[in-house]
Amino acid sequence: NLLERQKEGIAIAKAAGKYKGRNKIVIPEFEEYYSLNMKRKITKSGIAKKLRVSRPTVDRLIKEYGERQS
Repeated sequence: NLLERQKEGIAIAKAAGKYKGRNKIVIPEFEEYYSLNMKRKITKSGIAKKLRVSRPTVDRLIKEYGERQS
């Protein structure tokens, strides 16, 4: 019952534009890191350390960048 009320409240807040979630991380120079990763010169973990983001974030960025290139 509590979860149903929570879902309803979230739906109402989204409709009102108040529940947007966290801002996405944008890295302007990601193309350089993407090309290095494709050439196997740097690992995903290495990219994450250099950019100071998590490994799953790097995976998401690679996926999004690859989809934009297709």
